[in-house]
Amino acid sequence: MEASKDFYEKKLGFEIGSVNPQACVFKFNQGEASFAIRTPLEPLEGRELGIGVAIWFAVDKNVDELKEEFIENGVTTTGPIIETPFGRAFHLKDLDGYKLTFLNAK
Repeated sequence: MEASKDFYEKKLGFEIGSVNPQACVFKFNQGEASFAIRTPLEPLEGRELGIGVAIWFAVDKNVDELKEEFIENGVTTTGPIIETPFGRAFHLKDLDGYKLTFLNAK
């Protein structure tokens, strides 16, 4: 949990919302979007994390600039900026393997 809090707050610039011993809420873009990470409800040994989960964040900031900021903060992105039917976007994976997409919506 502590590593995730550090990653989302210090490397991606999310705000930390409420916290308890089992979970932490992260807020993005001054609270316009939020999600929580919690301790697992069942054992994760032998399972591939992040499969089937994609989290998208529509951002006002230029995705080229945002991607560079993340890279400067030590975040590894997973490919080039792409054109999607929804706008320009790029992907990264968090510490647990979950795919995050940052998008300039059309």
